[in-house]
Amino acid sequence: MTQDNGKPVVTVLTAPGEPEPPGVDAVREQAEVRFASDETTLRETLPGTQVMMVTDFRTEALAAAWPEADQLEWIHATSAGVDALMFPELIDGPVTVTNAQGIFDRTIAEYVLCTILMYCKDFPGSIRYQTKHQWQHRDTERAQGRRVLIVGAGSIGRQIARLTGAIGMEAHGVARRARDEDPDFEAVHSNDELMDQLGLADFVVVAAPLTPATEGLFDRKAFQAMRSDARFINIGRGPIVKTDDLVDALRAGDIAGAGLDVFEEEPLPEAHPLWDMENVLITAHMAGDFIGWRKALTEQFLDNFQRWKQGDDLFNLVDKKLGYAAK
Repeated sequence: MTQDNGKPVVTVLTAPGEPEPPGVDAVREQAEVRFASDETTLRETLPGTQVMMVTDFRTEALAAAWPEADQLEWIHATSAGVDALMFPELIDGPVTVTNAQGIFDRTIAEYVLCTILMYCKDFPGSIRYQTKHQWQHRDTERAQGRRVLIVGAGSIGRQIARLTGAIGMEAHGVARRARDEDPDFEAVHSNDELMDQLGLADFVVVAAPLTPATEGLFDRKAFQAMRSDARFINIGRGPIVKTDDLVDALRAGDIAGAGLDVFEEEPLPEAHPLWDMENVLITAHMAGDFIGWRKALTEQFLDNFQRWKQGDDLFNLVDKKLGYAAK
């Protein structure tokens, strides 16, 4: 169903105070575009809406305003993670969900590779010495031949495996199902092998989506299963890690360091102990963000929007029961 002007209705749900996505004028040429930023405005824009573009990956407004979604057919999330959208009425209903798989994969992999190399070459230590104007020679580690365990062997995990493999690291993955042969991984292990694999890795990278199965996955038991000289990197979702257990593991020497881009609580509180740990690298949920990423997200939506208008199959379909795009 379209409006009287023959155009379909698209509602763009942004975070409060967030500007219009770059490139949205190209959507206006093909649709009636409405904007919402909270439950109140969404309740006003949802009636008659057929397509939603959700740029706020933390939103709870959609679940609250869901009764007003009388004509909604498709929701596109401009993020890889869709955990905030996975409420029962949407999961069990007929509305299609797609995500931004593919946009951030390579840049997130670059971030992970950079973090690994920063630890191996002790750039944090060099920066500290530089701020003190202190010349301090020392030997550093080789990355080649080290083993990286990537928890979440989807599209992001695959890119991480390719880049780390390119410098001679041995990339192993963990996924729902083991894979005997994979062109990018030395091996892909099943979820129930995680604890055994943790003890074999020099670097452990979380690249999994947030689902009921992964929430709190990295707890005291998981960190104690890791080697004391191993580093932990999280570019997945903050709640996959129990932060207090991570802090305890770092203090106890159960692991050697952590590179963190996502946290249970964001922004990370100013007084949080992680800020002052010399073996911790912190960034502000920006691992995948590159210059121009917002426009790239709109262009990806437009590509799928053309398919939707023509009745073709959409790409990046999310398996709502699993909580992520399975392909």
